[in-house]
Amino acid sequence: MAGHSKFKNIMHRKGAQDNRRAKAFTRVVKEIIVAVKSGMPDPNFNPRLRAAITAAKQVNLPKDKIDSAIKKAISGNDGVDYEEVKYEGYAPGGVALIVEALTDNRNRTASEVRAAFSKFGGALGEQGSVGYLFRRVGLIVYDDSGDIDKDNLIEYALELEVEDCLEEEGCMEILCSVEKYPEISEKLEQKFGKPIESEIKWVADLMVDLDEDKSVKILKLVEALDNLDDVQSVSGNYRLAESA
Repeated sequence: MAGHSKFKNIMHRKGAQDNRRAKAFTRVVKEIIVAVKSGMPDPNFNPRLRAAITAAKQVNLPKDKIDSAIKKAISGNDGVDYEEVKYEGYAPGGVALIVEALTDNRNRTASEVRAAFSKFGGALGEQGSVGYLFRRVGLIVYDDSGDIDKDNLIEYALELEVEDCLEEEGCMEILCSVEKYPEISEKLEQKFGKPIESEIKWVADLMVDLDEDKSVKILKLVEALDNLDDVQSVSGNYRLAESA
């Protein structure tokens, strides 16, 4: 699991926060639209929509924009039908990556993802080539170097029947089932405040430790993939070097 939170921090240190904020808004709006179209417009009866709204709140998407996205999906006036696509591949150093996208043009997205892998020394694989290494979970991350009592956080998380609590790089990473993610993330935030990261993603139990050179290469590839308009998330089984 280590590496994901650190990657986020590195990206923020590089700057361009405004661009990443805009991209985050676009991603959660697309997910809300797809969630509504795939189920019901009421989050109480649509777990995917509830999770999408939770993700939207995590990136501080205003409530009026959340409501607008739901109304747009209900009316069908968004003008776009998004298709869910998952890509699997390898990065330098034998690192496995899963790339999730929502696209209105599968050929365009596949071409862009393949080009990013090739440019930075990776290779796009077949479906199932690396997916078996991962499991899909809700991930909630708190900084345990602040005012939060780590023992209380772990005790309360276990009461909520989370799958695991891991201490990684000065952070507490809480893993839970996708189904319970909206409820658990909401209860944790009510008790301990907003986490530094909260999302549904693919995680791997077996990690690949990288040296500084390979860490830099991985970050370039992940950043290139993450910057693609259609890409919703990039997950990998890597642990970055401390000096990266």
